[in-house]
Amino acid sequence: MKYNIFLLAMLITSCHSAQNVSPEKKDAMMTTAQSATPAVTTPSGQTEIATLGGGCFWCVEAVYQDLQGVLKVESGYSGGHIDNPSYREVCSGLTGHAEVIQVTFDPAVISFKEILEVFFTVHDPTTLNRQGNDTGTQYRSAIFYHSPQQKTIAEEVKAASAEIWDDPIVTEITPFDKFYKAEDYHQNYYKDNPNQGYCSFVIAPKVKKFRQKWAHKLKQ
Repeated sequence: MKYNIFLLAMLITSCHSAQNVSPEKKDAMMTTAQSATPAVTTPSGQTEIATLGGGCFWCVEAVYQDLQGVLKVESGYSGGHIDNPSYREVCSGLTGHAEVIQVTFDPAVISFKEILEVFFTVHDPTTLNRQGNDTGTQYRSAIFYHSPQQKTIAEEVKAASAEIWDDPIVTEITPFDKFYKAEDYHQNYYKDNPNQGYCSFVIAPKVKKFRQKWAHKLKQ
């Protein structure tokens, strides 16, 4: 569904799309693997990374950009079996990747547990390979842990979150391997394209709900 709306927006607003590629745009579709912690300086001198799949990365990115303690949010792909996947390849469902965000945060300000508590309330972790009308393995709910401690916390928060959902949670918890940053036009997508159809009708309501529930954790 997101795929189709994205293409429609291309025809109407001339937004960039990895689904309708002109020759001059092919170079922009290449991605770069990142397996090391990005260099970010914080007042506490500490950083930690969370890699999360919660459906469309445009939606999840927009939420975490507003959280206190979050230093950087990048949209990309993890959990697949080929290197340097493009958006079009990931959308085919053949690469095995999930659309994810990579969140760099200051654990002295916001903990990994809190990052996950937000995660389990801003997407539906009970629908297998689906978020709303977006379907496919690339939209699966997933936590890619970076350490044994993150794995333990992820399992604990997943179990605790079962109390707020009627159906069983299907979020996968798997070790992080590689993160491939998505094409530039996917970064900061909601903030850059607030009037795009998918942003107005799908992302905006999610962001509004998040801001109401987590008002005490928002950046000022």
